[in-house]
Amino acid sequence: MMNDEREPDMKFAKRMERLGTETAFEVLARAKALETQGKNIIHLEIGEPDFTTPRFVVEAAIDSLKRGRTHYTPASGIPPLREAIVRDVERRRGVKVKPSQVVVTPGAKPIMFFCILALVDDGEEVIYPNPGFPIYESVINFVGGKAVPLPLQESKDFRFDIKDLQSLVTDRTRMIIINTPQNPTGGILTREDIRAIAEIARRRKIWVLSDEMYKNIIFDAEHHSMLSEPGMPEQTILLDGFSKTFSMTGWRLGFGVMPELLAERVTQLMINSNSCTSTFTQDAGVAALDGPTEEVNAMVAEFKKRRDLVVAELNKIKNVSCIMPHGAFYVFPNVSKVPMGARELANHLLNEAGVAVLSGTAFGKYGEGYLRLSYANSVENLLEGIRRMKRVIEAL
Repeated sequence: MMNDEREPDMKFAKRMERLGTETAFEVLARAKALETQGKNIIHLEIGEPDFTTPRFVVEAAIDSLKRGRTHYTPASGIPPLREAIVRDVERRRGVKVKPSQVVVTPGAKPIMFFCILALVDDGEEVIYPNPGFPIYESVINFVGGKAVPLPLQESKDFRFDIKDLQSLVTDRTRMIIINTPQNPTGGILTREDIRAIAEIARRRKIWVLSDEMYKNIIFDAEHHSMLSEPGMPEQTILLDGFSKTFSMTGWRLGFGVMPELLAERVTQLMINSNSCTSTFTQDAGVAALDGPTEEVNAMVAEFKKRRDLVVAELNKIKNVSCIMPHGAFYVFPNVSKVPMGARELANHLLNEAGVAVLSGTAFGKYGEGYLRLSYANSVENLLEGIRRMKRVIEAL
């Protein structure tokens, strides 16, 4: 008798049809596959600093491991890290919070996931920036909410029109998501933007999820936090982490600051999913927040130099234009005059030029006509990547 090795029919829950993805990892996988075939690829697709984690942070983790700090921790995070986060929030945002308002998670995405899961019921609306980080829309849809895109406009330095936001708010609006500095555009919300959003949120009693992951990577501008606005700590969720500022993407260490009652619910979700965040990474987080800033400052200065170079070179390509971003480490060039759609162009650049970039549509429908490039790469690779792009685009 022959064994039937066919896989059984797989039936998934309906909710899985509502779950999206993060295209950067898919493009990275395709680029790596091409590399295994011998093709040289310039990687401008992944949102990851190309710097190493500061040595003093690494040493803190090693010391933690040597001291046997490898056991369970409180689900909301170890007290020393929560206290360090409290100090950092007060120092950088001028707001007094308590450790009981802090929840530490393995990466910052769980804060987004848990807070939307805890607050948004079926059919309730969440307004989110578009083009924007794709997991916003994915999680809203997954929990049964209604994702309402708020267009970012190149003419406003990839900010949005407050009148557009006002027009989208309804009695069903439960949450507004903001991201400053922004992924994928590098745009920054001004103090006036933050105040206007806060006024709408206070008046309508709407939660604000403020994604400030790139707060320390800013050029020629200032960071303004929703948490600093009068009356907003009571209805703001601050999402932050260590991945970008300290080049700790693989460490998976993030946190949220929120009202205590919500923090209790998010902690409950942590218990049900992750139990806790690893101890030694949290010890490293304490060192990062309390340690010297020279390496971070040097990284930001280098990103600024690369930004200036990349924008100048992209603007030399026929049918391509690129405005100057004010933060993060991305540029979002306009390729609408290129005779090819953004997704097709991104694929064409990977296959024909060996340059991995992302289509603007990977970040929502309002990203059509744009590409996202990460300049978290060497100057040599950036110049070579743009040289290849110029050759291929101008041949179309």
